[in-house]
Amino acid sequence: MAWRTIEVSDERWNVSVAAERAAHSDQWGLVLSFRSGGTPPRRFWATTPMQSTSKASLYSLAEKLSDRELINMLNEHLAKR
Repeated sequence: MAWRTIEVSDERWNVSVAAERAAHSDQWGLVLSFRSGGTPPRRFWATTPMQSTSKASLYSLAEKLSDRELINMLNEHLAKR
């Protein structure tokens, strides 16, 4: 299930969140999964600078991300392709 759904250039994208922790670190980092509904579907993971020692705090920070910020991250990724 998508955490959020955004639309860019007439294409719907499902965005999900995950917390990732590197070995030997107490910090969790926020990672976003972008999945398009287009044909063929496109998928990629994007790391963010958000970090916390608590996954709950990290997910709380993720809730504060605006759709505009998500769209900007998506557009930055697509521009690199």
